[in-house]
Parts: sequence; structure tokens; C-alpha cells
Amino acid sequence: MDFALVLFILLVATGAIWALDYLLWAPGRAKARKGGKEPLVVEYARAFFPVILIVFLLRSFLVEPFRIPSGSMLPSLLIGDFILVNKFAYGIRLPIVNKKIIDLGGPKRGEVMVFRFPTEPTVNYIKRVVGIPGDRVLYKDKRLYINGKPMEQSDPRSYAGGGDLTGQISQVTENLDGVSHEILLSDRPDRAVEITVPEGHYFVMGDNRDHSNDSRYWGYVPDRNLVGRAFLVWFSWDHTDQPEWFWQRIVWNRIGNTIR
Repeated sequence: MDFALVLFILLVATGAIWALDYLLWAPGRAKARKGGKEPLVVEYARAFFPVILIVFLLRSFLVEPFRIPSGSMLPSLLIGDFILVNKFAYGIRLPIVNKKIIDLGGPKRGEVMVFRFPTEPTVNYIKRVVGIPGDRVLYKDKRLYINGKPMEQSDPRSYAGGGDLTGQISQVTENLDGVSHEILLSDRPDRAVEITVPEGHYFVMGDNRDHSNDSRYWGYVPDRNLVGRAFLVWFSWDHTDQPEWFWQRIVWNRIGNTIR
């Protein structure tokens, strides 16, 4: 179940109990016997309602945490990274229904974006925005072209960062319309694609180009599916190592890294 929906249900339930007690039950207890004890359910509702309200508002309109479950964004994001996502970067949206009510602009090329998977909206994906509405995108022979212009690739080198990748892996610096970031390329055959991004949609790709399930395979991301822009790694957990103590699995040098 969607965590936002769970929070909303808890918010409504605790708020309703607190309101009913204030309007109906508390006056009745006062009349029945002075200083009547407050029911446990009311006590918990009164205690948790403000906390749930604050968390719900923060997650819905400001920032929301996510965990990176796969290596499709290597080397930019590692499996086990915990990230923060700016929820208002692409407009203010109503929680649960995800309907935009205030337009604050759309994704830009090169930004790392979280969105609801078009064919399964309950699942969140994270990819890099490659094409915006109207762009002509060509991906061929491991190279990306936007509106006929090749995106510069430089500093190719061997990648030894792990991630259970197969084949010969190279790390390359790509300049995507002014956004410099790292990508991974392998000796696997790539999937060539040439499209024009329709209005209200976005074309996304993973930085781990040959190990990413992205727009090359399932199409565009509609604006209604946007969640927000990823901007910070707030925690990171090494999923491969199994030391004796849990704090030895914390990847300290990634905490606080900005996402670009």
C-alpha cells in the first residue's frame, strides 16, 4: 500500500477521534463524574495527530525520503543510498491523487528525477531526465544526441566500483546539456532509439546505461507521474558487506553528497 495513503488514513483516524472526544465524549465525561479519566485511544490520538500531520505535510509538499534499491543509477547513486527528493520542484501537487494545483516549472535536462512508474503507478522509479517536451532524442552506439547535437563524453576509464555488473565496464564523464555527470558503459549491445518527446512527457535514462530499465524500453514519463527532484544523499548503507557491527556498514563519505 502507498505509504502516503497509510499516513492519510492515520491522520484522518486520529483527527476524527480527537475531534469527537473534544465535541462529544469529553463533555459527557465531565457531566458524568468530575475528572473522568480520558480513554487510552483518545490519549494516543491526541498525542500522535500533530506528529502525523507534520510528517504528512512535509512528505507531501516539501521533501520525501527514498531508498535506492537497484544499480540502474550507478555510479551516481549506489544501492543502499537513502536520498531526499524536493517535492515542490515540479509544482505543488495534492497528495494521494498527485494532481498538480500550482505549476512551478518542469524537469530540466540532466536532473535526477523520481516518478511513478507509468505502467505501475504504485512503484517509484528514479532516472535522469534526458529529453523534455519537443526534444528529438537519439541514442546510438553508446552516444546520446539531443536535437541533433551529440552530448560530449570524456575521460573514459575502467570501473571497479562493484554493483554485480557483468561485462567490461567503463566509467565516462558525460556533459548533458551543461550538466556534467558520470555514466557507466559496457560491452553489451545497446538499444538504439530515436524519438521526439511529446508534449507533457519526459524521456529518462539510467546512468548505468546498459543495465537500466528506462524510457528506451517502456516509453515516456507523463507529467502527472512526477514526484520530485532528487537532491541529496542523507544516508548510505553498504548492502554487500556484512561486518560484526551495524555501524561498520555505514558509508560515511556519501552522507551529505549532493545529487547531480
